[in-house]
Order: sequence, then structure tokens, then C-alpha cells
Amino acid sequence: KVAIKGIERELICPACKELFTHPLILPCQHNICHKCVKEILFAFEDSFADGGSESSNQSSPRIRISASSMDRIDRINRSGRKRNSLTPRSTLFPCPSCQRDIDLGERGINGLFRNFTLETIVERYRQAARAAIAIMCDFCKPPPQESTKSCMDCSASYCNECFKIHHPWGTVKAQHEYVGPTTNFRPKILMCPEHEMERVNMYCEICRRPVCHLCKLGGGHANHRVTTMSTAYKTLKEKLSKDIEYLISKESQVKAHITQLDLLLKETECNSERAKQEASQSFEKLYHVLEEKKSAALRAIETSKNIRLEKLQTQVEEYQGLLENNGLVGYAQEVLKETDPSCFVQTAKQLHVRIQKATESLRSFRPAAETTFEDFVVDTAKQEDILGDLSFHSNGLEIPEISEEQSRMYSKALISWECPGMTDSADVYVLEYHKLNKEEESVTWQKTEVCGKSKVLSDLDDDSSYAFRVRGYKGSICSPWSREVIMRTPPAPVFSFLFDDKCGYNNEHLQLNPRRTSVESRAGFPLLLGSERLQVGCYTTLDYIIGDTGIAKGKHFWAFRVEAYSYLVKVGVVPSNKIQKLFHNTHDVTSPRYEQDSGHDSGSEDAFFDSSQPCTLVTLGMKKFFIPATPAAPKDPASRILPLPSCLGICLDCDRGRVGFYDAGHMKCLYECEVDCSGLMYPAFALMGGAAVHLEEAVTAKYREYHDDI
Repeated sequence: KVAIKGIERELICPACKELFTHPLILPCQHNICHKCVKEILFAFEDSFADGGSESSNQSSPRIRISASSMDRIDRINRSGRKRNSLTPRSTLFPCPSCQRDIDLGERGINGLFRNFTLETIVERYRQAARAAIAIMCDFCKPPPQESTKSCMDCSASYCNECFKIHHPWGTVKAQHEYVGPTTNFRPKILMCPEHEMERVNMYCEICRRPVCHLCKLGGGHANHRVTTMSTAYKTLKEKLSKDIEYLISKESQVKAHITQLDLLLKETECNSERAKQEASQSFEKLYHVLEEKKSAALRAIETSKNIRLEKLQTQVEEYQGLLENNGLVGYAQEVLKETDPSCFVQTAKQLHVRIQKATESLRSFRPAAETTFEDFVVDTAKQEDILGDLSFHSNGLEIPEISEEQSRMYSKALISWECPGMTDSADVYVLEYHKLNKEEESVTWQKTEVCGKSKVLSDLDDDSSYAFRVRGYKGSICSPWSREVIMRTPPAPVFSFLFDDKCGYNNEHLQLNPRRTSVESRAGFPLLLGSERLQVGCYTTLDYIIGDTGIAKGKHFWAFRVEAYSYLVKVGVVPSNKIQKLFHNTHDVTSPRYEQDSGHDSGSEDAFFDSSQPCTLVTLGMKKFFIPATPAAPKDPASRILPLPSCLGICLDCDRGRVGFYDAGHMKCLYECEVDCSGLMYPAFALMGGAAVHLEEAVTAKYREYHDDI
């Protein structure tokens, strides 16, 4: 048997770091003191009330909430996961053991089971620890006597005399269960915390907790798999016994592992010292290179200074010689005293040349050397960037990859990445991005640190391409940069609207979701009744729906998704003065050749059909995008049919009077045409047959920010 003193760390509460007192079992199967749960929840509620966690740090001197737990409380507070009057009451609790946010349900603490088994073990440990310290009688007059037994029914301890007085022979109390002196009193029957009058008699295998028959019949465990308490007791006890026997039988293997770990500890110490020495040597080499460069630069500056000073000094001496009674001027004055012409001419010719040079130097004075040292400025910008990225590279830290499928460019930019192996995930990631500009010679990366695996950016320019890359950090170790991914922002600011459920909305053929962000056409019985009178050809009306907000000026962009199964969808814009005509147009057909008696199939009706429409629309359907037949469009019909993008976008420029249809996934324009923007413009959609359109959700600051935590 394992000695009682060897299990002390199993009996320590993870919150207060003391022996458990009335431990409760959390839904994650970890234990925590009843008092600690209350104190953490008080701190948790205070963080919601105060908008932060400053008050919770000072909630109790007994509890020790770790920094990670406080960070999780702040994260949940910022994420907005608060209950309101319309939602069921639910209590979130940050478990200090598994570092997860646990939902305690509507009953909160009252819905948790008390771990009587752990409480009994803690009591045995306390008794073994305090040895001779006695438990005193609860009913003796001062001074109290040492108790000899404890009554489990009365939850009290007695000496021999008091026990006889309070449990007289022949009474009901005489039948009470008594044990040796203890302070741990547990009920004989475990009752359900949700149904206080019912005893637990089943075990929920999904939630891994005891339940009563009312929980199974109509409570939160109605659809869960349960078993009888005796079966669960037998099964779990057998599994636990086998696992304990296995661990005991592997005692020699455990000792060998401990010996190996001791060697690894020593090896780690030695390797760390060696790594420190190698790092120091690497930096010493850098210091040596810098010192050499510094000395060479200083020598070059000193040499240039001496040469310049020498030139300037020579120039000073020359100009001093021009002064009166000095040098050349004095010599010239003496020559002028010569009266013999032949002797004067012989000497004056050379002197005149020197005088002319001096005169010219006076007229065009220029210093013999520059005083500035601009040529000797050391540019260390690139080297500083390289030194800023100087860190340890590890082969064990995997290179993250930016996921183009999960990343989005819309109202804001959502950049998501993942690690392929998921073996050695980083503690923090650094995301860098820069705008692609052909005119700029040097690239300046903008940097941001991210704790998760996605980041929302809101400072990007419209109609621009950006390059993104990411790397992971684990302590001082970093991974190499990921592959650069180029993404393009929308051509204009994002325009937000919902489907209008009032203006012309046909609720018999169209169905909106509660948020009015999705519309679906129901090709059911009403459509068959409408087509009953048809004998030849296809004559079916389109069901139109517009946005609830109009555009008066400026340039705007919105995106949406068309389900792949959609038979026919038309998308575009409609002016306010033609909305009534749109909803009362009785000649909307699946083909422009709708006249049953036209007598030909020349296609000449196409031009008439397009020009007669009250709004500018393009046709989608059967996983295809159809470019309208215009003079500028290709004559071959097959070249006007493109694959349907997963996400479509429309860009309306009211100032220029143009509307463009985009592949919103790559921000590529598929088709653009002129449009009359004299009135208020509304987004327009038309559906026929089985079809559905979903408006693209705007990327907010909290979009997927806490996805990993949840």
C-alpha cells in the first residue's frame, strides 16, 4: 500500500494550495474547495461588473488565482459572453486545474456534487499528520474531554459519558451509526443536487456523474446514455484496481524512468551551459566585427580630416601672403622700385603671372576643402532590422501556414493560419504585412503579436494588395517565416444591409431567415400550380427581393454567396423610381424567347429583353456566371459562361455611374457596365426554382478572436 504521506499533492486544492475543505466535483472532473469556488465566482462576477479584473485580484487573501486564470476571465469579459434576461441562467467558471472555462449550468454551485470520498481521505491524512492531537467532545462542559466516538447521524463527537446521555439505551438514537473520533461527517445516502428529495441511483456515461431518475426522465440527461449505479461502481472499481495493479507491478520501470530523468536533468544543465557559451561566442564575433568596422570608420574620418586641414592651412598661408608688407605684395612693391627697364621687365614678367593668379583667386574665392562629413554617415538601418530579427531557430517548432480558405478580406481583414503537424505549437505568433507598391524600393513590414491563430486587421486601404507572413515563437525560439500570401482588399468600402421583408416581398415563394441575411426560393406546390396552364415552352415568373437600405452617392461594395444547387438567380441594382415596375413586371421569364407563337428562334428578342428590364442584373445558376450579351461581349456564347465563384461581390460607383460584378474571393472583376444612378439605388436579387442567397457576414474585431478558447 502507498504510504499516506506520499499522496499529499493529490489532496491539495489547485486554487488555495491547501488541503481540500468540502471539495466539490466540477463537470471537468477536477476537484476544488467549496469556498474557493465561491470566491472565484465572486471575482468572476466582479470582473463583469467593473469591466476588468482589478477588483478580483483583491477579492480574498486566501485564494490564489493564477495570472492565466485572470487572463481567461478578462477574455470572457471582452468576448461578451454574458447572460441576459432572455437567455437561461448559466454560470461560467474558470477551472484552475485544466485552464478551461466550465459551464456550471443553471444551478451553479448548487448543481455540483460534494466529493465525500476525497473528503474522507483528506480526513485520514489530517489524523495521520497531527498524530496525538485529539478530537474533543462537542457536548462537555469546559474543560471538554477527549472524544471517544463520533455519531454519523448527529454529525458530532462525544466522550463516553456524553454519548450515554445523548444516546440512551432503548431509544431511537441508540440505533445511530457511530465510528471513531472524526471531523468528517458524510450523509448515508447521496442525494441529487438538482432534485434534492431524490437519491442518485444511476450514472450518466456522457456527463460522467451520478444522476437520479428525474434527471433521466425529463432533466438535462434525458437523451444521455446511463447505467445503474451498481454496474458503474463495479465497472469503475475494476478498471481502477487493474490500473493500480499495473502501476504497482511497474515499480521497477518507474524507478528506471526516474533514474533516466535524473540523467536528463544533469544533461540539460550541461547542454544549457554549452548553448550559453556558443551564444556568447556568436555575439563576441559580432562584437569583434563591429569593433573592426568602428575602428576603420574612425580612421577614415581622421585621415580625411587631416587632409582637409592641410589644404585649408595652405590656402590660409597663401591669402596671408597677399596682405600688405607681407609676402608677394611686399616683394612686388620692391620690384616696382627698379628704374632700369631691362632689369624690371626681366623680373616683372614672372611676378605679374603670380599677381594675376592671386587676383583671380580673390575674385572667385572657394575653400580648398569641404567642412562637412556627409560622406562618412554610417547607414545601419538594414543591419538594425536584421539584428532585431536575431533569435534562435529550432527545427522542432513547425512553420505555420496561412490558410487562404479561412482568411477573408471584407469589411476588415481576417488572417488565419495553422500548424500542419500540431506537435509543437508556439506560445505566440508574429504576423507581418505590407502593402504591395511598385513605386517603393524598400519594403516596410508592419508587425503585430497574436496569442491565437487568427487576427483581424482594420487599417488596410481599399482596392489594394497586401502580402502577409507569420512565424511562431516559443520562449526565445522562433520558427522560420511562413510562405508569403497575397490578398486583395475590396474595391470600395463595404455596404451593410439586410433583405427587405416588406417592399414587394413574396412570402409564398420566398423564405427569409430570422436575421434577414439569407433568402431561399421554395420551388414547391405553388410553383406547380402556377405552371399548370402551360402547354408549350417555359413561362415562369421571377421572385424579386431588394435590400432595406439605399445608396445615394459614393462607391460601395457588398458580397454574397449563391448556393451551388440554385437553378436561376439574378443579382444587381435597381433605382428607387423603378422598384414598382420591377415587382409588377409580368414578362420576367427564364428565357427571352418566351412568346409561344413567335415562330422563330433567331435570338433577336435578347436585345429587346435586356433593354426592357427596369434594373441592371446579371444571371447566375447551375454553378455558372453568365456575362450579359452586349456589343462589347464575346460573340461566342460559350466564352460568356464562367464558373460560379464561391463568393460574389457587387461594386456600385454612383459618381461614375458604373456597376461591377466581382469574384469576391479573389477581388477580380468579372463584368462591368454603365448604370443610371439618378435616383436612390438598392441592391436587387431575383430567384426562381430551387435557389438560395446568403449575404456575407461582416468581419468584426471579435470575429474568431476567442475561437480557440471556446
